[in-house]
Amino acid sequence: MTVLRSLSLFALAAVAEIGGAWLVWQGWREHRGVLWIVAGIVALGAYGFVATFQPDAHFGRILAAYGGIFVAGSLAWGMIADKFRPDRFDLIGVALCLAGVAVIMYAPRG
Repeated sequence: MTVLRSLSLFALAAVAEIGGAWLVWQGWREHRGVLWIVAGIVALGAYGFVATFQPDAHFGRILAAYGGIFVAGSLAWGMIADKFRPDRFDLIGVALCLAGVAVIMYAPRG
């Protein structure tokens, strides 16, 4: 159950961070307006809090592992929001990142 909770929190953090950055991008680069930017800032702030609910108490470990989730989430977001099509090297890279997440977060420790 702890792994499932942790993975759910990583997914929520990815939506908040990637979504927040995307909203800022849309507001500024795509000229959609200040409300998009404000929504992005709120989402980015929420991301900062989500990480604090991870079961592991080590900030560095959580953020290092989240890096792999961020890579996978960014490609997924691009596929959904921008119709980006990853190539095989993108997919290999994501697989390596997610393997790193598994090792960092869920390897048995004494």
